[in-house]
Amino acid sequence: MCLIVVGWRVHAAYPLLLAANRDEFHARPTAAAARWPDAPQIVGGRDLEAGGTWLAVSAGGRLAAVTNVREPGMAKGARSRGELTRNFLLGTESALDYATQIDSAAYSGYNLLLSDGEELVYASNRDGAPRTLAPGIYGLSNHRLDSPWPKLEKARAAFAQALVTLPDENAFFSLLTDREIVADDKLPQTGVPLEWERLLSAVFVQSASYGTRASTFVRQDCAGNFRLHERSFGPSGELLQSSVISTGV
Repeated sequence: MCLIVVGWRVHAAYPLLLAANRDEFHARPTAAAARWPDAPQIVGGRDLEAGGTWLAVSAGGRLAAVTNVREPGMAKGARSRGELTRNFLLGTESALDYATQIDSAAYSGYNLLLSDGEELVYASNRDGAPRTLAPGIYGLSNHRLDSPWPKLEKARAAFAQALVTLPDENAFFSLLTDREIVADDKLPQTGVPLEWERLLSAVFVQSASYGTRASTFVRQDCAGNFRLHERSFGPSGELLQSSVISTGV
């Protein structure tokens, strides 16, 4: 997943809100958001190649989301980053306890957001020790938390403006479908070729081989129940599927 904006305790009715785009090669096998057959308490998409997930929630009030760190040329980690989210959702440790026990050297660069309902924790093997986050709106892409990338700053501002429209979700999906390419002089320099910097500078990435495959909006109510709304997209940016699943009764 390549863009996440999360609101932690910034809305009276919804203590946790999250809008995210998952960018991936279209050829990678993926299951759309659903209850997991082998763990029905978990709701989210699933990577069918390695078995983990980029974003999911559980009926126990837990949420986990991960992005990779863009660092071309680095050796690949021995383990899949998607298991970091899966294992947290299957477990019972607090978010901070779980994050501090990760063998971070076993993974390629990652950014991890974990919530156990009591705390929101950010962990990265490229950005110091895990830490709890104060109430606020945070942005995460393929660098450190709140890196000032143009698309991330734009998405955070749009997220803040969309809060007043809740429970309507259209404004959040509107920010996630922004396909504007950033001007060359504003692009971050992450070590990939210029044409890729341009492609990846949009909030919604679209190309024949690689792009935004899912946009997801999650909200948690004060009872701890989640509502997860996912929209899936094809190589031309066309909408393939839309699903809404709740963890509440």
